[in-house]
Amino acid sequence: MTRRFNKSMGMCLPCLGGAGDDVVPTPDPETRRRQLAEAAEKRQKETTYRGVKNPEAVERKKKKQEEMNKQEMTTSLSGGGGGLKWQVG
Repeated sequence: MTRRFNKSMGMCLPCLGGAGDDVVPTPDPETRRRQLAEAAEKRQKETTYRGVKNPEAVERKKKKQEEMNKQEMTTSLSGGGGGLKWQVG
C-alpha cells in the first residue's frame, strides 16, 4: 500500500518551509513586565469607574471629603472639649 503525502503537511515549523517570517519575536522580560503593568492599571481604572459618567467629579468629591475628614480630626484633637461651649449667665 503506497501513501501519498501532501506537500503542505508538516510545513508548520519555520525550519521546514520558510515560515520564519511569520514568527513574532517575544519582547525582553522588562518590556513585557512594563506592558503587563500598564494593561493591569488600565483594567483597574476601567473597573473603578464603571458606570460613572464623570470620573473627575468623583475624584474631586473624594478629595474634598478626605480634606473635610482631616480638618475635622485636627480640630477635634486641638479643641479638647469636643467643640461644645458652656454658657453661664
